[in-house]
Amino acid sequence: MPFFDTSKLTPKTLAPGVNLRITWGERIMTNVVELAPGALVATHAHPAEQMGVVMEGSVTMVIGKERKTLGPGDVYLAPSNVEHSVQNGPAAARLVDIFSPPREDYK
Repeated sequence: MPFFDTSKLTPKTLAPGVNLRITWGERIMTNVVELAPGALVATHAHPAEQMGVVMEGSVTMVIGKERKTLGPGDVYLAPSNVEHSVQNGPAAARLVDIFSPPREDYK
């Protein structure tokens, strides 16, 4: 199927206040990530390379040893197997994550 309506997908809860709407193809995956105020994605790493963009809100991201607060339009890259985390700010946020290859644990 070449088109997806993410608003009609059942969200997967990753952590309290962190919901994903997941789509994937053969070699790429996207997640629309919805973060409640103050939500936290704990430090983790995975083999898939992850790149994304903040669409709404403000988040503080730690990738490796670097920390940065990001807002709408900011792009981030978490290389394969590098630890990273996300702390949401005081308002809801929405991000789009891209993974290559797709994460089998999210399918």
